[in-house]
Amino acid sequence: MDSVKIVEEFWDAVWKARDPDAASRFVADDFVITTGGVDIVGKENFIAWIRQFLTKIADFQFEVIETFQNADGSRVASRWRVTGKNNGLLGTEPDQNPISFTGTAVWAVREDGRLLHNWVERATWEVFQQLTRG
Repeated sequence: MDSVKIVEEFWDAVWKARDPDAASRFVADDFVITTGGVDIVGKENFIAWIRQFLTKIADFQFEVIETFQNADGSRVASRWRVTGKNNGLLGTEPDQNPISFTGTAVWAVREDGRLLHNWVERATWEVFQQLTRG
């Protein structure tokens, strides 16, 4: 199974195209995203989370740095970068200042190619410091 292709198609259709609804084509109904140690459960809740996240970054751009998978394709890991303008990210004032941060994502992929779970870590401490400098 070419799980890298599945994840990269997800990145293109959802994040690069800024289309939260496109996630429904890729994720299982009981999909879970674990972000900041918090689980968001269910496809519809995930789509709502994407929609809300996109409101916090104007001119949102998503760049994949690298993506690779384990031998059987059941796990995929990606490194990526987000750039844009601050529209209230992390509870800060929406000052439209430029922002840039990196992150990693580890995906569980079912045998049928559906995305089942995503664990995400973002460089939020660094971006918070960048946004709150006086």
